Amino acid sequence: MGKGGQSGGEDENMAAWLLGINTLKILPFKLPPIGPHEVRVRMKAVGICGSDVHYLKTMRCAGFVVKEPMVIGHECAGIVEEVGAEVKSLEIGDRIALEPGISCWRCNHCKGGRYNLCPDMKFFATPPVHGSLANQIVHPADLCFKLPDNVSLEEGAMCEPLSVGVHACRRAVVGPETNVLIMGAGPIGLVTMLAARAFGAPRIIIVDVNDYRLSVAKSLGADDCIEVSTNIQDVDEDVIKIQNVMGADVDVTFDCAGFNKTMSTALNATRAGGKVCLVGMGHNEMTVPLTPAAAREVDIIGIFRYKDTWPLCLEFLRSGKIDVKPLITHRFGFSQKEVEEAFEVSASGGTAIKVMFNL
Repeated sequence: MGKGGQSGGEDENMAAWLLGINTLKILPFKLPPIGPHEVRVRMKAVGICGSDVHYLKTMRCAGFVVKEPMVIGHECAGIVEEVGAEVKSLEIGDRIALEPGISCWRCNHCKGGRYNLCPDMKFFATPPVHGSLANQIVHPADLCFKLPDNVSLEEGAMCEPLSVGVHACRRAVVGPETNVLIMGAGPIGLVTMLAARAFGAPRIIIVDVNDYRLSVAKSLGADDCIEVSTNIQDVDEDVIKIQNVMGADVDVTFDCAGFNKTMSTALNATRAGGKVCLVGMGHNEMTVPLTPAAAREVDIIGIFRYKDTWPLCLEFLRSGKIDVKPLITHRFGFSQKEVEEAFEVSASGGTAIKVMFNL
């Protein structure tokens, strides 16, 4: 995964390279021969993530800094074109969704079952590892999951963002007795809402500053939506509004934005003994009311990426318990002009939720 480099010549494998701030170019991307436990995959669907946009705009995301040209993209699905000699689980022609991170399987985190915390993780489009917005890539077969017949390649690519929501719901132990509050109706807030419903949450309230995104959340099954301001002074008023609309205790809150106000609201709105799960990472540092939350024994948990989620995501999609198709609002082909336009649309917000490339 992520192996390869720039090369020249006709009929080369092409990829979208991040070369500098606001500079993406489709250039050749040379792949190595596949190993015995790897497959070569022709990409068919690749989504744009918020982290991709961060890298394009600033050449960094959180603590990860792009220091040399890098192929972008990590939400992906495709078709197997070649299999390694030892691969038994896949065949040429299989449609697959790809889990984008390769852990070491040797550290204590990996051996303890929390491979998402592996310090040596090699993750698509996380510097210095190349991503998957390319005609073809090479990837370990055990991180490629066959799509059910009734699940499209685009839906397969959506398993990556959906995995964030599924992992968050597992960490927060969401179930049929869990009333859920979600701060933020962006792509991750929406997939977390869909996952919480699939896990059995009986009542889900979602909060945002954008009335369009709230209307999308409502159409996807939110029980109620609350539009709020960005003013930190409004937290107490927002909490009262949330509790009145919920009509019951807020058992779990997912902060899918990660700002001072959203986290403060989450901590104050969640019942004593409840949980607040920090999913979004808008701010690296926040000033929030921890002491009152601690006095009420509100558990604060974090998530980082996901683990062991693709089989469950695919089952949710196969069974119809989750429908991610309405989240895909814009589609582009794989040309220089379309790549630039797609990232502009994704970065501008507006009506864009998930922007998808069809290669």
